[in-house]
Amino acid sequence: MNHSDVWILAEQEDGKILRISHELITRGLLLSQKRGCKLCAMVFGSNINESDLQDMVDRGVDRVVAVEAPGLSNFLVEPYSACMQDILSKYSPEIILGGATSTGRTLLPYVAMSAYTGLTADCTGLDIEDGTNNLLQTRPAIGGNIMATIKTPDFRPQMATVRPRSTKPAPVLQKGRKGKIVRLKPDSKLLNSRILRTGFIPNEEEQSLHEAEIVVVAGRGIKKTENVQLIRDLANALGGTLAATRDVVDRGWLSYPHQVGLSGKTISPKLYVGVGVSGAIQHLAGMQTSETIIAINSDPEAQIFKVADFGIVGDLFEVVPALTKRIKDGKFNDVKISK
Repeated sequence: MNHSDVWILAEQEDGKILRISHELITRGLLLSQKRGCKLCAMVFGSNINESDLQDMVDRGVDRVVAVEAPGLSNFLVEPYSACMQDILSKYSPEIILGGATSTGRTLLPYVAMSAYTGLTADCTGLDIEDGTNNLLQTRPAIGGNIMATIKTPDFRPQMATVRPRSTKPAPVLQKGRKGKIVRLKPDSKLLNSRILRTGFIPNEEEQSLHEAEIVVVAGRGIKKTENVQLIRDLANALGGTLAATRDVVDRGWLSYPHQVGLSGKTISPKLYVGVGVSGAIQHLAGMQTSETIIAINSDPEAQIFKVADFGIVGDLFEVVPALTKRIKDGKFNDVKISK
């Protein structure tokens, strides 16, 4: 079978295309351009907003296939999987990218098993191998101590998931850009499900960190749990949200919902302030798309400084209280985070 084109799994909620879809377009465009093929998107739902489908075309997608039925309004793995496998049989994608969301992390492994192909989860880097056209899927491994590049040379489609907010959403390239939008009604047999959705309760705490515009992160350099208050005071002064590295959470200084990194949450705030953060690979993967990064660390060789826009080399126990006081005293009133 001849497999072709790069596909993304777009996601929707109440008929509106979600941000993760636009982030996947960014990833997909780079791969399709290098591969010399089309970028396509599949989305499952009901009464999906037409303007949102066109918006994906405006951002660079060449073909959008929307599979719509009332039974697809909310994610259920069996009907979504059956409809996705139907897309595979009709279009034979070469590459499929999904978000490492609750939907993507459930659906793509399910489909990969059924399609007898490979899947790499939580990729931080994607590329096309010269000469073979294999998808190079890079992700941290062994607790984040190494970066492993994985490929699927013998099976198609090649499948991968990437963390939400690990890249910027694709901008609109051209309003009214030409592309093909296909709306399909699935065969009723594809909608069978042994699972019934009875309700949904969002995790408000998780969303608050994901959506925070200012995040102040406590690293191992704070030394002990009593010093978390220093970082909390700075976060409060900035009107931001307190977060932590894995080391801090493992030591019990802050709880898991505060954790940023590969084994925690991926964030992309307007302002990130890292206090006593060394900059381990797994942490950087969870915050490197922040718009402005400020690092405070006594070690001038700390890895965090390699991604920081502004760095303060100094004793955090001197710097943070002084910085917090100046902010509270209104010394930085003329500094604003743009909306």
